[in-house]
Amino acid sequence: MGKYEQLARDILKEVGGKENINSLTHCITRLRFKLKDESKANDDNLKNMPGVVTVMHSAGQYQVVIGNHVPAVYADVCEIAGINAGGAADEEEEAPKGVFNKLIDIISGCFSPILGPMCAAGIIKGLNALLNFLLGASYATSGTYMVLNAIGDAVFYFMPVMLGYSSAKKFKLNPVTGMLIGAALCYPTIQADALKAAGKAVGSLGILGSYYKTFAGIPWIAANYTSTVVPVLVVTALAGKIQKLAKKLVPEMLQNFFVPFFVLLISLPVGFLIIGPVVSLATNALSTGFTSLFKMSPVVGGALVGFFWQILVIFGLHWALVPLAMINITTLGYDNVLASSFVVSFAQTAALFAMFLKMKDENRKALALPAVVSGICGVTEPSIYGFTLPEKKPFIISCIGGAVGAAFTAVMNAPVYIMGGLGVFGIVNYISPKGDAHGMYMQLIGIVIAMVISFVLTYILWSDHSEEKTAETKAPEKVSGPESIVSPVAGKVINLKELKDAAFAEGALGTGLGILPTDGHFYAPVNGTVTTLFPTLHAIGITSDSGVEVLIHIGLDTVQLEGKGFTAHVKQGDHVTAGQPLVDVDLNAVKKAGYETQTPVVITNTRDLLDVLPVGEGNVTAGDEIIKIIN
Repeated sequence: MGKYEQLARDILKEVGGKENINSLTHCITRLRFKLKDESKANDDNLKNMPGVVTVMHSAGQYQVVIGNHVPAVYADVCEIAGINAGGAADEEEEAPKGVFNKLIDIISGCFSPILGPMCAAGIIKGLNALLNFLLGASYATSGTYMVLNAIGDAVFYFMPVMLGYSSAKKFKLNPVTGMLIGAALCYPTIQADALKAAGKAVGSLGILGSYYKTFAGIPWIAANYTSTVVPVLVVTALAGKIQKLAKKLVPEMLQNFFVPFFVLLISLPVGFLIIGPVVSLATNALSTGFTSLFKMSPVVGGALVGFFWQILVIFGLHWALVPLAMINITTLGYDNVLASSFVVSFAQTAALFAMFLKMKDENRKALALPAVVSGICGVTEPSIYGFTLPEKKPFIISCIGGAVGAAFTAVMNAPVYIMGGLGVFGIVNYISPKGDAHGMYMQLIGIVIAMVISFVLTYILWSDHSEEKTAETKAPEKVSGPESIVSPVAGKVINLKELKDAAFAEGALGTGLGILPTDGHFYAPVNGTVTTLFPTLHAIGITSDSGVEVLIHIGLDTVQLEGKGFTAHVKQGDHVTAGQPLVDVDLNAVKKAGYETQTPVVITNTRDLLDVLPVGEGNVTAGDEIIKIIN
């Protein structure tokens, strides 16, 4: 428990208790509750509570304004209330619109919790394959091989159990019930291979296949469910609906036993009799389609995946290919789809390294180098969002380099055998279980091709104009005496009281002013350190070298956009100079989403200073003095 335990308890009491909370998140200054009944919350008591600045009702939320230390208060509130960060157990989340968006949301939500352990297990399997390659066939019969194989293979063999747990949380089902569903699908005697070995088929149901047993007189088409992905997701989704209905019908005193009883008794037979055969048929057809594409034209298949992979990652659509790859590995023993994406992260990293060599701004270079290291390890988001995508040309070049490298690996038949590590840690994924390293060698050549193309083209075609941009908007030299805060953006200055946010308008978060931005380029208003950069990028806190704490809040309630339309050029902890680019914002997207672009610029430690004097008025450009600080 943190140092704000008592404050957290008092806040919980005054919002109506934990039972009145649907969900809880926080932004840079405030706790954002979604309450079941806002009339149960006591505004006056909260406003007068030490440690609480004020209370607001906005964007369908009950907002308790705390200040810069809100993350610590948030953590204590979550712990005391017994809720997960981001929401309560029974929260009804707003689902994405559109069937495809919902599908991607479900897949990513189910796979994200198991991704780390799955990659770890994949690395162990890859290490075992490498040892088999280096030590020869005798190693494959050793006890060491068997133990490492069991460790690495367990998560894949029992994938339905893992996904049963994670998907249960996604579908609001008891997680243990979800695990039981996955375990039932993995039960040895119900697998198709076991039933085929036990006897002859007793009938057939057309394209669904032959059946060997019946359930209550109904033909039961068996399948092999170990290592599968989609069937458990669909069965668990059904189970979540059944549990919700059962909780309404079963008396509360009996729910502990009979709700899971009805969930399992209904969902699993439906899963075995209907969902399993239909889903298996559909996924096998999809797998066959992609396999046929790669067999018909490896160049086209590999180039398409290689070029569009990073674009899919940006929109989260790459999750649609993950189950497909796992299906291929399960049924075929290998996969060519994800295999074609492997070189892409190296293409992206090579493009960034070329940028790094040509960068003139030492601060940007200091940020780029860690992103290069991250990219080598297979994590390219810092490179994409921080550097190549904002510059556009290097990003497109990296897509081209990835396409050429991927087309080569597809033509040379370099499939992946393991869902394992990323970046350099994933190279061993391309050694076959029998120790054949042909795929690994071809992937290494593909990586070289992708990196050379991306590096050379970026180095030739990209020019660094950041220094010119900084010079155009650079703040005036700091004069002796009072400290100057310059405008972070071009726009029209408005009085703090005109802001459509009570907490800022009343000066509760500090003295300052507002700006109606006319463009989306935001720059550092002082020389100092980025002490806070909220994950949604809508708010930046900078502490100047002399100790002045400046908060730039881009728009009002824009935390709801979850970073869409925002691109950061710095990260938390960076030292910046006045005029250095901070964040680019698509103001049209903000307005289209229905949010105000009014940008408060306030001094959050006003009470520690002798005086804070807003001096900006009318139209200003980035770099014009807007606030004078008297220490």
